[in-house]
Amino acid sequence: MTTTGTVLIVDDEAKILNALAQALRVDGHEVVATGSPRGAQRLLAQRMFDVLVVDNLMPDLTGLDLIRELSSATAPPDRPQIVMMTAHATVESAIEAMKLGAFDYLQKPFEIDELLVTVNRALDLQRLRTEHRYLISERDAEFNHYGLVGRSRRMQEVIRTAEVVARSKSTVLITGETGTGKEMVARVIHYHSAQREMPLIKVNCAAIPETLLESELFGHVRGAFTGATGAKKGKFALADGGTIFLDEIGTMSPALQAKLLRVLQEREFEPLGSERTQKVDVRVIAATNRDLRQMVSDGRFQEDLYYRLDVIPVHIPALRERPEDIPVLVEHFIAKHAQRAGKRIDGLEAGVLETLQASDWPGNVRELENTVERAVVLSPTATIPADVIRILGASASPPAGLPSLSLRQNLDWAERETVRRALESAGGVKKDAAEVMGISQRALSYYLAKHRVE
Repeated sequence: MTTTGTVLIVDDEAKILNALAQALRVDGHEVVATGSPRGAQRLLAQRMFDVLVVDNLMPDLTGLDLIRELSSATAPPDRPQIVMMTAHATVESAIEAMKLGAFDYLQKPFEIDELLVTVNRALDLQRLRTEHRYLISERDAEFNHYGLVGRSRRMQEVIRTAEVVARSKSTVLITGETGTGKEMVARVIHYHSAQREMPLIKVNCAAIPETLLESELFGHVRGAFTGATGAKKGKFALADGGTIFLDEIGTMSPALQAKLLRVLQEREFEPLGSERTQKVDVRVIAATNRDLRQMVSDGRFQEDLYYRLDVIPVHIPALRERPEDIPVLVEHFIAKHAQRAGKRIDGLEAGVLETLQASDWPGNVRELENTVERAVVLSPTATIPADVIRILGASASPPAGLPSLSLRQNLDWAERETVRRALESAGGVKKDAAEVMGISQRALSYYLAKHRVE
């Protein structure tokens, strides 16, 4: 199967440029063609390409000059694979091109098939490089607390507590508003524990209907209820030897609370419909954005269960309580989403960071990340401008005519409207709309599907 990707082709001979670009497009690649090496410099500064196909002898700037400049200014992971073309091949120029990082070297005249094979090989290598970079980033995430970042005193306390708790198997209760990063803390605890090689099983108690949650947690035997045509392992059984993360624990019904209490006390449970007790060795980490103490007082949460869960309490402060964390979070999210979008983003325009720090962020870190992701995707330049942030509604008023919408709806409206307008300005041509937005066609397809834009 051919690997498709984005190709920048540079040649000052228009007929050759158009013929090669058309052949690459027919082969399924996204192609940007230019006859100007200076224009290629601007394009390379604005966005990332998988492959650069460049002629050597051109006016103003040679292909070797362009490669030399690219290799000195860009680290290998951020650099496209380079294929040089020349009608004046010499051993010296070929060796120099390879030393500068060129993937391959084609001597004119050559067959179109030769170019296609070379470009596809370069794309395969670039895909492997991207996958390797992703795996390295995942490994590095372990040392970066799996994305849990913050320089404030309160967040440093959260991180230190998580690392200390990881050495034990004590039950942990994580509290905090929606979007503060409770699951991140659970991941830090598990992946710093002695059980890191065992499963981390996550259950969102609020997302599963009450009638099914018991079966999800404890499993069931065949015939336990209508539709139970076979036995099923529950999440506790799957997490045996590792960790189970129970998110939104405050939504659990009283009947299930009693069964969970038994698991915490006796380390055993019975699958639904079974009379056979099953032992389990699992650490429980629970999380909630509700006030469980108040729920206990109101009779909506079992007191015994609360104290069993609250062995090690960890509270994550809201983002508005730690604005000093916003710069490091923004930097982290820009790097993360620029890599995913395949774009070069150097930072924020002057004054934008101050605007972000002045916001209350009711959706906390999750809302900040969504805002940065959209800004990265929609930014027309390598430096994110203030108007893109305003479009996304980080601190902006609701769009005119939509005063009753929530912040989340306003953000979705802005995203959908931006995609719609880009398509409109491009006459409905997806490739051109993606170029207008400065994103890949793959990223555009994601947003079209997300917002059901035709």
